[in-house]
Parts: sequence; structure tokens; C-alpha cells
Amino acid sequence: MLVLSKIADRAAALVDRAAESWLSRTGGGAAVRQRELSILRRLVFLSSAALVAAPAALSMVTSPSLALPVGVATVCAAFLFSAVGSIALSRQSVTVANVATPGAEDFFMEASPGLVFFLDAQGGVTAVGGRDKREYLAWMREPAGKGFLEQVHVSDRILFLQALDRLRQGDEGASVDLRLERQAVSRESRQFVHLRVDLTARCDNDGELLSVVAQLRDVSVEQQLRTEAENHAAEAASANDAKSRFLAAVSHELRTPLNAILGFSDILLGEYFGKLENDRQREYVGLVRDSGAHLLSVVNTMLDMSKIEAGRYELCLEPFDIAASVRSCEAMLALQAKTKGLTLTSRIQRGLDEVVADQRAIQQILINLVGNAVKFTDAGGAISIDASMRDGILTLCVSDTGIGIPIDKLAMLGQPFVQIHSDYSRRFEGTGLGLSLVKGLVALHGGDFAIASTPGAGTIITISIAADGSGIPASGAARNDLVEFPPRLKTVPGRVGILEEGHFDGREQAKIA
Repeated sequence: MLVLSKIADRAAALVDRAAESWLSRTGGGAAVRQRELSILRRLVFLSSAALVAAPAALSMVTSPSLALPVGVATVCAAFLFSAVGSIALSRQSVTVANVATPGAEDFFMEASPGLVFFLDAQGGVTAVGGRDKREYLAWMREPAGKGFLEQVHVSDRILFLQALDRLRQGDEGASVDLRLERQAVSRESRQFVHLRVDLTARCDNDGELLSVVAQLRDVSVEQQLRTEAENHAAEAASANDAKSRFLAAVSHELRTPLNAILGFSDILLGEYFGKLENDRQREYVGLVRDSGAHLLSVVNTMLDMSKIEAGRYELCLEPFDIAASVRSCEAMLALQAKTKGLTLTSRIQRGLDEVVADQRAIQQILINLVGNAVKFTDAGGAISIDASMRDGILTLCVSDTGIGIPIDKLAMLGQPFVQIHSDYSRRFEGTGLGLSLVKGLVALHGGDFAIASTPGAGTIITISIAADGSGIPASGAARNDLVEFPPRLKTVPGRVGILEEGHFDGREQAKIA
């Protein structure tokens, strides 16, 4: 069997060499010769079988001496006739396809939108067409030959040539945006027209680039809109930077006199250089001191906001007792809550470990959230501060039984200088900076901020951060990827008692155990 296999392989190689030698003299590309060679191989295989079958069949009706030459001659004649006929039919089909091509190309040249060029392999224009040919050629110089390339902006010509080179290297298509010089310039028309050129390669059977079909479309309007959008974005960024610089400058200028006002007010209240004559003087000095302290708090908040927005707020990470921070916040605001007739309590998970974060920032978050809860909760209400840890995530939750927030207003919540009740008859004071600062500080810690609220029932705000400080980006990454400010509002947390349409029972959540 091995010997027969070797003999068959050598016979097949001999047939391939003979057929290749004959087909190379008949013309046609490599793909055409390969197709015809496969036809000859099949005919040789069938003829080999017929060389045995035909003489054997004829020997049954005539003598073997006559059957052998007649059978061989018949098979050889059939082989030659079949080979010539099959190759002729194959080439005829290719010719018919090639003859039909010019009609399709003419239709394509006339029906395609925009301006259509046929280019040679070097980029020269050989034919011009397209449905909008007249409109383009009205302002364009003669594009034939190298005329089109000469009208392209000098800095864009290299892009066009690079696209052609990619097609020569085997790419099927390429697209490039070019600027084309106008022949005449007026107030209504600019010097250069922005065109998008889509290039499609036409190759022969061997993969060699024969020509290129180029379709041109005017994208001047798109380019103008893109430029205007970029300009508006740059102007908005510049205005935002100017606003941040203004806030920072004004805040720094205000802090110096405010510190003086607070210092002298403390001296007057302490009566270090003589007693005040009556209680009204003491009351007025106290009001001056309280107003200065409030204004200084607003100034400090504005400074922190400016730093966060500019990406220059530096966190001071350190391990600290979060339970102590919660109790400190409760102690600071307990008197304010008691004066308003509210019940303020805290619930801290047993065995709560230390956390790694910016203690001042966490304290500021708690004070702002609890302060808002006190402000927007009527007498007789309850406020609760919850602290817990699970799977390395610290969760701080501040819930109240206050006035609540409508669902359609939640998207506005947390934007700088925005208050939900911001009309002239509003009952609550404030600048609308507290919650915005909270969201910025949480984002700096790499945490999540979520809120759920129902009008007339209350509000729950949940803060989640990594207890080990791993959520805070590295210093190098923080400079390159600034924190979004104000951060986007998260959806309602799943652990909150949700009622229909995302509402929840705020009074139940804030009950005191």
C-alpha cells in the first residue's frame, strides 16, 4: 500500500507540472490558473478510471486486441474534449462578468450621493461622477490627474497618501477627513471645505491594487458644530475655573476680618477690659459673634468646595475610632435638637473597629447631615445616627422624620447653592452648600452616597466607604482623574424599608429603641 501511495503521489505531481506548464501559456491570472488546474485534476482522475473501464467494457462485445486501442483512444478524446470545453466555459463566465461590470460602474457613478472619483493606485483621478457632481465642481478646480490632490490642504495631503498606502498594503477600505481649498472665497463661504473621503480598494485576483473608489461628502456643517461645541466647552471650563478662583480669593479675603470680628466679640463677651452696661449690649455682641461664626462656617465650606472641585483637597488619612466621632457629633448637636423639641440618638454596632479615613472630613460629613436633619424636622420628631461595618465597608446612616423630599426634586439635591425650598417664602435658612460638600467628601474617599425620602415621612441618607481606606485613589491617579463634582446621586439603597414607587417609612426607620 505504501508503494502504491508513493506512485499515486508522483503521478499527481507529474500531472500538476504538465498542466501548470500548459496553462501558463494560455494567459490568465494565478487565481484563474488555479481554478482550471482543479478542473484538470478531476478530469485526469475520471479518465484514469475510464482507461480501465472502457477497454474492459468493449472486450465484452469485440476482441481484446481491438477493444484496447479503441477504448484508450475514446477515453483520451473524451478527456481532451472535456478539458477544452470546461476551461472555455470557465473563461467565458469570467468574460461575461467583466463585460457586465462597466454598466454597473456607470450606474454607481451616476446614482451615488456626493462626489465620486475613480483613482489609480498612485491617487490620480481617472473618472468623476456622483449624484451631486455639478454642485461640487462648481467651486472645485479640475480634479483630473493630480488636480484633486493639489487642492487638498498641505497638512492633510499626508493623511490622504497614508490612506492610499493602507489600501496598497491590503486594507479593503479607509476613511479620512480632508480640507479642500475653494477657488473663490466670499463672506458666505470659507476658504476651505471640510470633506469626508471614503476610499474602497479594487484589487485583481492576485490581490494587487488596481484602482480606488473615492466617495466625497461635505461635512463642513458637522465640523462647524463640533468646533462650536469645543469652544463652548472651553468657555464653560474657563468660567468654572474663574468662579472657583473667585470663590477662593473672596473666601480668603473674608476670613481675615471675620477672625478679627470673632476675636474681638469674644473679648467683649468676656468683659476683659470692662463690663458691659446692660444685657442688651451683651445680646448684641452675642449676635455679632454668632453671625460672624456662621459666616466663617460658610466661607470655610466654600473653600472646601473650591478645593474639591479643583482636585486640590488633600485627605489626611489616619486610623481613628469612628464610634467616638459619632458620639462627638451627637453631643455637639444634642442641645440644638433639644431646643427644637427633637429626639437625637445614635446606634453603633458593638465591637466596631477603627477605620482609616480623614477624621476631619468624616466629622464634617456627620455634622452636615445631622444639622440638615435637625433643620428640616419639626418639633416632636426623631433623628437617628447609625454606624455599622460589614465586609470591610463602613456604613453611616442618618435618618429623620422630617418634611421629606419629593422624588422629582432628588436629582437637584446636592448641587452647590441649590435648595429644594428656595422660594422667597422658605422657612429654612442656609446656602445649599452642606449636602454638596458631603457628596464631594464622600467621593474623595471613594465611597457611595445614597438617599431615600418620602414627603411628610422623612429622609434616610446612607454613606458607605471602605473602612481600610482602600477606596481612596492613589495620589498620582487622583491628579489625573479628578473627582466628579458634584457627584451623581446614587439610587435608593436596598436595605432601606421601601414602599411603593421607591418610598419608605421614614418614621419607622428613625424610631428610637
